[in-house]
Amino acid sequence: MESQNRPVLIYDGDCNFCRRWVNRWRHVTQDRVDYLSSQEAARLFPHISAEKFQASVQLVQPDGSVYDGAEAVFRALACNPHHGWPLWLYRKVPAVAVGTEFLYRFVASNRIAFSKLTQWLWGDHLELSTWYSTRKVFLVLLGGIYFFAFISLWVQIEGLVGSQGIMPINEFLDGVKKITGAERYWILPTVFWLNASDALLNFLCLAGAGLSLCVIGRIFVVPSLILLWLFYLSLMTAGQEFMAFQWDILLLEVGFLAIFLAPSGGRMKAESPPSPIVLFLYRFLLFRVIFSSGMAKLASGDQTWRDGTALNFHYETQPLPTWGGWYAHQLPSWFQEFSVGCMFVIQLAVPFFIFAPRRIRHTACVVLAGFQLLIIITGNYAFFNFLTIALCLLLLDDTFWKKWLPERMVFTHSNESRNGPGNGKAKKWAIGMLSAMVLFISVTHHLIPLVFKGIEAPSLSRTVNNWIRPLHIVNTYGLFAVMTTRRPEIIIEGSRDGETWKAYEFKWKPGGLNRPPEFVAPHQPRLDWQMWFAALGGYRQNSWVLQFMARLLEGAEPVLNLLETNPFPDKPPERIRAVVYEYRFTDFSGWRADGSWWHRELKGLYAPALQLPKIS
Repeated sequence: MESQNRPVLIYDGDCNFCRRWVNRWRHVTQDRVDYLSSQEAARLFPHISAEKFQASVQLVQPDGSVYDGAEAVFRALACNPHHGWPLWLYRKVPAVAVGTEFLYRFVASNRIAFSKLTQWLWGDHLELSTWYSTRKVFLVLLGGIYFFAFISLWVQIEGLVGSQGIMPINEFLDGVKKITGAERYWILPTVFWLNASDALLNFLCLAGAGLSLCVIGRIFVVPSLILLWLFYLSLMTAGQEFMAFQWDILLLEVGFLAIFLAPSGGRMKAESPPSPIVLFLYRFLLFRVIFSSGMAKLASGDQTWRDGTALNFHYETQPLPTWGGWYAHQLPSWFQEFSVGCMFVIQLAVPFFIFAPRRIRHTACVVLAGFQLLIIITGNYAFFNFLTIALCLLLLDDTFWKKWLPERMVFTHSNESRNGPGNGKAKKWAIGMLSAMVLFISVTHHLIPLVFKGIEAPSLSRTVNNWIRPLHIVNTYGLFAVMTTRRPEIIIEGSRDGETWKAYEFKWKPGGLNRPPEFVAPHQPRLDWQMWFAALGGYRQNSWVLQFMARLLEGAEPVLNLLETNPFPDKPPERIRAVVYEYRFTDFSGWRADGSWWHRELKGLYAPALQLPKIS
């Protein structure tokens, strides 16, 4: 070859392993490097012997210099400025050069075995993955989850924290204002500092639902995601105990990252590729959610998790079971113990496959998403499992969607999109700062202390975590660390004469014994959920229960709308009390006998009878 303008990487054209990896390197270097098989290049570069062609790849630089082995690969990849770090390590760290050359020679001498391993790990597609369709699917799902979250809140927000609700937001903020200064705006970030009216509560819920539809329709995606995050953060702060759930903080963390994942501009026509850093942060978030749930169970020391009996209790003692949970509860003890073992494998081992090559990563997606579907069948956890499944789908690249989705639904991109909107320096700087903070806090403050008992987070980590905690950008996860082994249920009863008591029926929590457990997710009846938590303690630790009872005495319509039945439709009762029962699932024989799904035993008063003060 008389002259050349670009480096030339020469490989063995008869080697399947070589051809597979050259296809991948072509995607990395694009048109910056030429690739030739040794069969083609032998006559062009006669000064390179056939033995060298056979032993390793050869990189011929435009100045005529020749490199081989691992160094040749690293120098070729470094032609793409974003992939120069392997060459930097090779040149600056001697151990890297020695180790990679040894590894290269070992792989080269066992090409057939490594070719099969490559196919097993990556499948038939070894080229660099793209994530355009994956991002499109994920953002549509996220928009749908936001929509259900806001609509679910809207139908109950006034009864929970409205002016006539159980815990009025205006009273809460007034109380905070009396004991804090300007720092309250950061400690409790919410737009309700400006106006804590019922109208604004309803507006934020409905506006959030509308913005969710914009995300689904790919209209002003980034501005919509910013407002969705701000609105949900405001509502979560206003919701107090009624919005203190892990799926609420998970939605905020996922929604915040989505601002940086989404392409800039309108309807995503010429869009930049999804940021690999943000995609990694999402994978790491999924890892934290799943792995932390498993570690929390072990770290708690709870005996039922350790001896494998936890699922003997879980299905009937969880906050809002489904009839699927009733059937799961009937399974034999050996199967429940086997299921606990499978659960620990899924939560402690499978998350590491999130970071594996394509085929292993796709398998992890199927296992983790399938696990979430089983949870959906047996329990009602609002949108938590749906949101986790959406995170799982980020493990699938565009090759998956091309195979399984209709062609019209698969996003196709042009070369123009590589330099499209969203690749600005400001955005890259913001993503870099965000990733550094998320990784630092997640590892030092959440994961290490959870895995290694006795190790505390460093002071800098605690300081940063305390500072950003109100924004819920990085959070702690881990459901059911300690298993509840009994199910106390609070039943609210009213009376006009103090002798005849009539029960208020809730919409979703257990009450009537013949009422089957129902599916309600992704909607979350937050009062029903809080009644489950309140039953695990006393009314002195859950003062809001007394406020709830007082609202029933007043006949507050927004609160009554949270219930299924009102036994006093014409006039509120004179007295109201809370009694506690212990509920248990029936078995097949009991269900066949009288159609009852539950049986219960009265345990006594939960809270004494209340009366409104008489006006003289």
